[in-house]
Amino acid sequence: MDLIRVFTRFPDDEACVEHLERVRWGDTPTCPHCQSTNVGRRNDERRIARWNCRTCRASFSVLSGTIFHKTRIPLPKWFLAISLTLNAKKSPSSHQLARDLDMNQKSAWRMAMQIRAAMVHERELMSGIVEADEAFFGRKPRNRNRHGDDDEPKAPRGRGTRNVPVDGVMDPSGHVAAQPSARVTGRDLHAFIECLVGKDASVLMTDQWPACRRAGRTMPHAVVDHAARYVDGFIQVNSIEGFWALAKRFWMGSHNHCSHQHPAAYIVESCFKLNARNHDSPFGAFVRDAVAVA
Repeated sequence: MDLIRVFTRFPDDEACVEHLERVRWGDTPTCPHCQSTNVGRRNDERRIARWNCRTCRASFSVLSGTIFHKTRIPLPKWFLAISLTLNAKKSPSSHQLARDLDMNQKSAWRMAMQIRAAMVHERELMSGIVEADEAFFGRKPRNRNRHGDDDEPKAPRGRGTRNVPVDGVMDPSGHVAAQPSARVTGRDLHAFIECLVGKDASVLMTDQWPACRRAGRTMPHAVVDHAARYVDGFIQVNSIEGFWALAKRFWMGSHNHCSHQHPAAYIVESCFKLNARNHDSPFGAFVRDAVAVA
């Protein structure tokens, strides 16, 4: 949803709360503490849209247990931030959000991290021809254009750097899942693949990295040797490598530097945007998932 429509449909907190209540509860408000429907609207001018539960005596609102819980930022700014984040291919930085929404940078950063946290979904097992690969996110080598003369060694790359290692898989439909890895080993890569790829009726395609052989012991495994070619018949990992290219532009293009304390959040955002690229309404789907809590 574009910014004009968001600003027009949700000009104040009341409009935002009404939309969230309709999305989360429909016609049946439910207590998030005891799941009781024996609730009633609370008259409180200081706090909008409060409800009282007659079963557990708790007070709650539609924001309880969501990314908006106890927020002091107006909900229209939250909705605008969600729209800005979803519409930006490379993701806006916290400084950009702060300028666009007229707010403090630290508050904008926390808001952006909350939005990224809501992008996490339960992963279904992938099947069919699945591509698996690893990438390293971080700074680029400073002397990457030098070719390793006798007096000038080559710049380290990949596993020779301190960059963040990330494992990823992509199924035939283009759905991608990725996460940072603590160690660059075959055991960690195999554990990641085993959690996401079904062993039945699946063919795993990887490059020639020896660590991928461990995963090939439990399912059909096809390898493309990049030293010789990038496509060998139907065997290739070009799709997942295309995702790495997009994610790295997002990592370096907007944020310039991403803390190694929070790499998973940025990787999750990259995956969410790619997986939602063909969705009719990413904004509506995100808000629905953000308030769909137990």
